[in-house]
Amino acid sequence: MSRPRPEPVQVVKQRRDAALAALVASVPYARFLNITFDRRGDELTAQLNFDHKLIGNPFLPAIHGGVTAAFLEMTAVMTLTWANLWERIESGSLDVEELASGKLPRQPKTIDFTVDYLRSGLPRDAYARATVSRSGRRYASVHVAAWQDHKDKLFAQATGHFLMPQEAATHSSASPEFVADAAPDDKA
Repeated sequence: MSRPRPEPVQVVKQRRDAALAALVASVPYARFLNITFDRRGDELTAQLNFDHKLIGNPFLPAIHGGVTAAFLEMTAVMTLTWANLWERIESGSLDVEELASGKLPRQPKTIDFTVDYLRSGLPRDAYARATVSRSGRRYASVHVAAWQDHKDKLFAQATGHFLMPQEAATHSSASPEFVADAAPDDKA
């Protein structure tokens, strides 16, 4: 028996990039804050691109604490979603066109999220990377670190616990962990 021929590396990279772009585009708040993600293999690095609207205290000036918390939480949620989709992206079983058309995976729901503000966020770009400490069928725990100039000099960090999307039976023929851009069914 012969093994199936592996896909060209460029095809896999394009599929990864398209999937990530669709996920980020699905979160309007990420676009508002101008958060982008850089992918290196299975690892994501979030970037909060500086804009004057992000300043909370103009006298320092410092990035608003709510913006920092949202940036950290968004990094955690995207990293969890990316980790859950990784195997399907790699195998080619995930249809990127469906993602781009609005048929998106359910996002993990935040149970709790604790932010440690270590120093003021300066008026410049910020970066964050999340590490999944534990991820099971129902629950995940994530640690996020954010820095600006030097990765070793954090300005904020967070720990979050998330309820993972469940594969429940649905009325559509689509894969149960995916939902279309529609109003949620209150009967579920």
